[in-house]
Amino acid sequence: MEDLPDALIGEIVKRINSTSDLNSFSLVSKRLYNIEAQHRHLIRISCGLHPATDAIVSLASRFPNFLKVDINYSSWKQAHGNQLDNHGLLMLGSYCPMLSDLTLSFCSDIDDSGMCYLTLCKKLLTLRLNSAARITSTGLLAVAVGCKNLSALHLINCNGINGNSEWLKYLGSNGSLEELVVKNCKGISHYNLLLFGSGWMKLQRFMFQVRTLMRSFEFDDPAYVPNCMYRYDFYCESLKELSLRRIVTLKEIGLRSLLGKCKSREKVCLHFVLGLTDSDMITLAQNCSNLKSISLQLEPFHCRERGGFVFRTPLTDKSLKALALRCRMLQVVELTMFACEPSYPEIGFTQEGLVLLFQSCPIHELVLCGANIFDDEEMRALSSAQFLETLELMDCIEITDDGMRLLADCPSLVNLTLRQCDDFSDVGVGEVVRSRKLDSLIVEGCSQVSLKAVQGAAKSVHYDDDYPGYGNLNRAGLMDGSVTD
Repeated sequence: MEDLPDALIGEIVKRINSTSDLNSFSLVSKRLYNIEAQHRHLIRISCGLHPATDAIVSLASRFPNFLKVDINYSSWKQAHGNQLDNHGLLMLGSYCPMLSDLTLSFCSDIDDSGMCYLTLCKKLLTLRLNSAARITSTGLLAVAVGCKNLSALHLINCNGINGNSEWLKYLGSNGSLEELVVKNCKGISHYNLLLFGSGWMKLQRFMFQVRTLMRSFEFDDPAYVPNCMYRYDFYCESLKELSLRRIVTLKEIGLRSLLGKCKSREKVCLHFVLGLTDSDMITLAQNCSNLKSISLQLEPFHCRERGGFVFRTPLTDKSLKALALRCRMLQVVELTMFACEPSYPEIGFTQEGLVLLFQSCPIHELVLCGANIFDDEEMRALSSAQFLETLELMDCIEITDDGMRLLADCPSLVNLTLRQCDDFSDVGVGEVVRSRKLDSLIVEGCSQVSLKAVQGAAKSVHYDDDYPGYGNLNRAGLMDGSVTD
């Protein structure tokens, strides 16, 4: 390699992802040591570096051009010594002028003062804060004001952030944010996020999730005006990805209003959104003809119908029909019916509605979970799906060997995942794997399918006797946030 030009060696370095491999590479010669240092753009710091501030200075001197720093103290113990603190962030901002991407996870010694030092990072584009307990709205405002180029902000389990939304208002009116993720932050409600204002025009990806779904329709919406149909005067024409998880909404109140505003949307995740109705999905379908991916996770509750209430998941075939007719680019679909009892019609969809969706859209990837209405006859519709490449069936208790055999005729199927389905056996699965050249086969928690039946059945095979999925949880699991996304 000594005969290769520096530029070519630099390109080789960029393609080495393993830190240990890069370290070994740099030990070959002084020349390679220097070239590797110039092209190292990512640094990960955890409990092993002590003292942490001195380590930051040393690393910055060794790798002057790194762009991305990931600091993670998730496994930190007192014996590991002091964590990186506010002074460490000062050194980071002073010695790393090229820094554009920073992640701080479980950094308990960093507070709002440390956030102020981030304003030294003039090229900072992405900031991720995970379990940063001492950072408050004051620190976020300092970042919003000082980091003018910030385009992505992730806030995860940051419970020190209170209801003061000045940072959000500032980012909305003066920032350039294109990606905003807020997960499990107690002090931030989805009504606070509406104060983002004109910032919605620039946003391309948005996710909001709370840890616990409260069964209450009480709300404190700062933009709410009684008897006014158009409460939220903002647009989000650039928003391509929308994810809402475990929120409670009323009609035209809160983030639910986003469903009718985003014509550029390509990906939607609506997971346990209490208050969601067929009207919302119809509005979504009418406004999002470019929709390519949708994930719906639903739980039954008492829905008002003519003559009273019925206990079922909130969406019906009206939603599926709207998607089938309006979203002809839909390629990725997840339908999860959580904790629905098979002995009672708790699922709002019917077999006919599901088949209409499968036959109308060019679905490449499909996940069906808890669909106890989906049986062997509906598998026939899947077997004729021309574009279906990836299929996951989980807790679908009505599918037998007869239904599995039909998958043998699925023309494009190359990835198959089976979880917690107990009514088919080695016989049905065996016919599929013999007829299809599968790239991937995953079988977990299917009591009648053996390891012997799947060994060597695909390029990649994973088998497990058990799987702790939705089928083993009760409805209380949703309430306390124990259901993972």
